[in-house]
Amino acid sequence: MAKPNAIAPIVDKLKILPNAPGVYKYFDKNGGLLYIGKAKDLSKRVSSYFNKNHYENRKTKVLVSKIWDVNVTVVPTEMDALLLENSLIKEFQPKYNINLKDDKSFPLIKITKERFPKVFPTRNPIKDGSKYYGPYANVRLMKIVLELCKKIYPTRNCTYNLSDKNIAAKKFKVCLEYQIGNCKGACEGLESEEEYQESIQGIKNILRGNLKEVKDHLKHKMERAAADWQYEEAAKYKAKLEVVEKYQTRSTVVNSRINDVDILNIAQNERYAYINYLRISGGIIIQSRNLEMKKRLDESTEELLEIAYGEVQKINEDTETEEIIVPIKMPLEGNFIVPVSGDKKKLLQLSYRNAQLYMQEKTNQYEKLDPELKVERLLTKIKTDLRLKDLPVHMECFDNSNIQGAFPVSACVVFKNGKPSKKDYRHFNIKTVEGPDDFASMYEALTRRYSRMIEEKQPFPQLIVIDGGKGQLSSSVKALKDLGIYGQIAIVGIAKRLEEIYYPGDSMPLYIDKKSESLRVIQHMRDEAHRFGITHHRNRRSKGTIVSKLTEINGIGDETAAELLRVFKSVARIKKTSVDDLASVIGPAKATLVANYFDQ
Repeated sequence: MAKPNAIAPIVDKLKILPNAPGVYKYFDKNGGLLYIGKAKDLSKRVSSYFNKNHYENRKTKVLVSKIWDVNVTVVPTEMDALLLENSLIKEFQPKYNINLKDDKSFPLIKITKERFPKVFPTRNPIKDGSKYYGPYANVRLMKIVLELCKKIYPTRNCTYNLSDKNIAAKKFKVCLEYQIGNCKGACEGLESEEEYQESIQGIKNILRGNLKEVKDHLKHKMERAAADWQYEEAAKYKAKLEVVEKYQTRSTVVNSRINDVDILNIAQNERYAYINYLRISGGIIIQSRNLEMKKRLDESTEELLEIAYGEVQKINEDTETEEIIVPIKMPLEGNFIVPVSGDKKKLLQLSYRNAQLYMQEKTNQYEKLDPELKVERLLTKIKTDLRLKDLPVHMECFDNSNIQGAFPVSACVVFKNGKPSKKDYRHFNIKTVEGPDDFASMYEALTRRYSRMIEEKQPFPQLIVIDGGKGQLSSSVKALKDLGIYGQIAIVGIAKRLEEIYYPGDSMPLYIDKKSESLRVIQHMRDEAHRFGITHHRNRRSKGTIVSKLTEINGIGDETAAELLRVFKSVARIKKTSVDDLASVIGPAKATLVANYFDQ
């Protein structure tokens, strides 16, 4: 938890930061950008700035003292965070990053546009028709990929003009690269252009992450070498295969083939819409903004996105966009696309995740100012998730407890506005059931509970939750039907094993998201009912066991035993009590029976 050196709004934000990689930005009280950083775990990293008594240096201490706001962008991997951080620092040049960050560009792999293309690393892409792959945050990884490409698909690194005319005239001679196996001698016509282009296509497959054909080729080579007893050669192919299997070239955030693209996605609730905007240029995210819009007239998602895009256009009126990636079809003119797979789909998902995070941040702020908003949102969520007709302001949950049918009890806990209302809890000592019969016990408990509510003209709850599966639910439904109130109250059962929600007459259960607030409330109700029932059952069992010990005495009944316990509190004290003192409570005849029993 952050110490007092973090102001209240930041403390609230720290509570909702995800344990995910991303980039964080610190702002001063005037909205000025102070610092941009990356993190493998945003929650841990950002919190670490505010939970220290001592800092590594004075500059960090001064930085923390100036922070008034935090903004984060979630990305899929730590490498993506590094790449995004680099591009944002170049774009905005924050004060506290200037002397701390290397401003160099990340390396790319270039495939030239010529008859026999060359493959090599570069940091300075130019628009000459060449293909670029990357960028690579890890230079060692890039070198491994290049080495892999070279060994599997040897290509030239010379600067010769390999035209048909020059090759036919035998202007060139093979060099050392040919002799050591790094080139197949296209300069002397030893490799055709068609064969060379097949190698280039194989290299592109590696760089794009389409590795199935490459792996199949390596496996074939490995198995063939092993069959020929060339085990060292087979081991080399196996090592290459392992490198290919571990390697992942595709970056969700950074892909040089995606250029001049805008991305918009939306998260919303009943009152507000939250839009995240990402701008891609040169394969890198260079802008990330969030917009909040209060709904007025029940606007559609299309209308909300249309308004948001208009705001974005004002911000970027001098920039050109080739595509606008959105989650739904748009009625606007322009190249709006809804991707169904691939890198653009992943970018759209990333934008949605950031929109959700922004919505959660803002929602927490509003609910802190007005707690009733939290109650309304929670009840609306439960209503939606459980497909209820009415807002579940009043909910009740039932659970049974017994030991092999002994001392059966049923507990009813009451939740109002999503919270326990303990003064309304009730327990029922089951009277009509012989032996362990959960179904019959549940029938009796609901019958007694709601027949009394009918008699006293009390308002019914909007939801009943039964702790159990189909059997307990069926017995509960029968109780409501026999009382003539079935259909007036929504009723569901929750099975413990997989947290399945059962509905009357429906054989297939409903599975609620494990992280949903709705499921957490239902689980809380179920656990409360279980706790309340077990506590009452334990007390009743304890009392019942003691009373039964006294009633083992011939001539001593339940009422006499209870009176003795009321006065003397325990069996141990009764044993030590004189006959005269016992007689003053239960009479001389029964006192003699008790004293003689314990003197044996």
